[in-house]
Amino acid sequence: MLALIQRHGLAILDQPYTEYSLEFKQQAIIRVLVKHEPAYQVAIDLGLKSNGMLANWLRSYRENGYNVVIKQKGRSPHAQTRSRNQTSEARKRALTPAELEADRRERIYKKIDRLSRPADQEPQAAEIARAVTQLRHELKVSVTFILAVINANPNLPHLSRSNYYYNLQKKDKDRGNQQVMAEIKAIYEEHRHRYGYRRITLELRRRGLLVNHKKVQRLMNKLKLFGIVSKRWHKYNSYRGTQGPIKTDLIKRNFSAVYPEHKWYSDVTEFKLNGQKTYLSPIVDGCTQEVIAYSISRSPNLKQIMDMLKQAWRKHPALNGLIFHTDQGWQYQHPKFQAWLKDHGIEQSMSRKGNSLDDGLMEGFFGILKREMFYGFEAQFKSLKELEEGIQKYISYYNQQRIKVKLKGLSPLEYRALVLS
Repeated sequence: MLALIQRHGLAILDQPYTEYSLEFKQQAIIRVLVKHEPAYQVAIDLGLKSNGMLANWLRSYRENGYNVVIKQKGRSPHAQTRSRNQTSEARKRALTPAELEADRRERIYKKIDRLSRPADQEPQAAEIARAVTQLRHELKVSVTFILAVINANPNLPHLSRSNYYYNLQKKDKDRGNQQVMAEIKAIYEEHRHRYGYRRITLELRRRGLLVNHKKVQRLMNKLKLFGIVSKRWHKYNSYRGTQGPIKTDLIKRNFSAVYPEHKWYSDVTEFKLNGQKTYLSPIVDGCTQEVIAYSISRSPNLKQIMDMLKQAWRKHPALNGLIFHTDQGWQYQHPKFQAWLKDHGIEQSMSRKGNSLDDGLMEGFFGILKREMFYGFEAQFKSLKELEEGIQKYISYYNQQRIKVKLKGLSPLEYRALVLS
């Protein structure tokens, strides 16, 4: 109390009861678990009248799967439980034994079928065992009955009696991994669910935590943290037949380069939002994977491509010997485009007709871009202007923050600095 008065003055004694928000609790917990500040000091800094209040938040955070839970107002949980139990008992008395058994089977089916998991994976045995224990107490039936119902249904994951008791008695081996789990969740949220276990492993190592990628994968499964799943995306096709000289494919699917400004790649992709369209044309470096320059236009015209080239040249004026690779889009066959490349000492390369894999580096970049900031997030953009601002922010994030396994766990700009050092 003396420390509180010294920190906040005597007014702290007259402070009325305060309801703390979810964000307030999250920040307090992060300071203790992630930044490793003493809980006593955090409680004083935040003006908490009791150090036990923060301890309760930390305990609740761990017990609820590393989530902050705000207690709901209204009737107490005991009153709600009594009401539900009374309703359930009255309903049971009204059912015949056969109807009661059918009702119990239906509730078991629903409970097990709703276990959260990725679409292509079975729930873990420990998760099923916890659900079986909950059903025992809710339905007042034996473990044998529940397991028999589960194992008789081919659409449900099966669990043997011995495996149930093994998981029931097995100690939680992750009790000592609370710090790592908190860091994993912080990284996952910081990058807006874009990181899977591989990049989270690399980010943990950047932060000084040497953790095996298999452990990270297991902890993420336990925390129900899953990266964004790939989706098929629509590719804009700018091919209009042969309209100019077609250049040889100098890349032959060997997209990487030893040093920057040796191989550049470009293409145009289309975004559709509320019946309207906008087009992105970027240049990606084959060595650093960074977006060198880009332009956004409401129509896929030659000016967009020329603006992109001039922007790239202003940043990197020494381009003699550079190979510039594209598909056979009409823009890249245009005499003005080809003349600009020749005047700047750039050698042009083109994919073969109908071979999208020849331009695979750009295909991959567009897939990442749309998966991580557009598909599934369309509702966040009210207009094309907001979408274009979102694209610009993502490209900045992609260059400066988004680490890549192929770049030794560095972002594109960090890798450029490493290569040029």
